[in-house]
Amino acid sequence: MYVIREVLNCRPGKVRPMIEKFRGLSAVLVEMGQEPLRVLTDVAGEPFWTLVVEARVEKIEDFFAIEQKLMANETLRKTMADYHSLIDRGRREVYRIESSDARPAQAPVRP
Repeated sequence: MYVIREVLNCRPGKVRPMIEKFRGLSAVLVEMGQEPLRVLTDVAGEPFWTLVVEARVEKIEDFFAIEQKLMANETLRKTMADYHSLIDRGRREVYRIESSDARPAQAPVRP
């Protein structure tokens, strides 16, 4: 399982329009039977106006196949058309999930 993160540094005041774009994209993913995107905004950080969008896929190839299907969707292409004007820069991070157990490790019990 993989997590793909798009980390976008938005222009001042442009985070909300980007959130709306990714909400639309997420709705299309759900219609396709995929997991919705996880959309996060920074509370405090450097730089300000950072938006993180996470997708989870079983295989890395799945991400690129889904990306191709999304780009073939004319409505979605129109929705995302001007997103470059809303961001200063961005990057993609790809992580393999090694464990999804969120429970803290238990200390051994001594007799």
